[in-house]
Amino acid sequence: MTTTIKLRALEKDDLTFLHKLFNNADVMHYWFSESYMSMEKLKESFDKCYDNERNREFILTDGHEPLGYVGLFDIDPRHRHAEFAIIIDPSHQGNGYAGSATKLAMDYAFSVLNLHKLYLLVAKTNEKAGHIYEKLGFRVEGELAQHFFINGAYEDAIMMGIFQRDYWER
Repeated sequence: MTTTIKLRALEKDDLTFLHKLFNNADVMHYWFSESYMSMEKLKESFDKCYDNERNREFILTDGHEPLGYVGLFDIDPRHRHAEFAIIIDPSHQGNGYAGSATKLAMDYAFSVLNLHKLYLLVAKTNEKAGHIYEKLGFRVEGELAQHFFINGAYEDAIMMGIFQRDYWER
């Protein structure tokens, strides 16, 4: 894995890359979402949410090549927490980018935004992702039984979180 990976703000030019990800059923399965997003809807959403202070959306890059998408959602300034989510392009999976991207997002959340806590939901069956999050300091906070309907069946989800103080102790 190269050391030139970074997060940069999502730009309108990235919508073609996002469109590809958001219409990939294998990718969206892990986002508990339907793989159905028109380019027009994506453009409309981008324009509408561009200045939304409650979200930070990033493209993970290696130089100019997009590798994935990272988001901090529902940033709550009073309680100082946000939800973390990530997609690594399937053509770049298995190269350690998810761990590096998560660490970059954690650095941003705790150093720049001064959040108290980051949390996420991960499918219980997505053991690889759960392992990455645990390795980076996220702890299981609970299980949501049959919380998401995916591919014709209900799946359990795991809620995980990490506090700023625990992040700095690592």
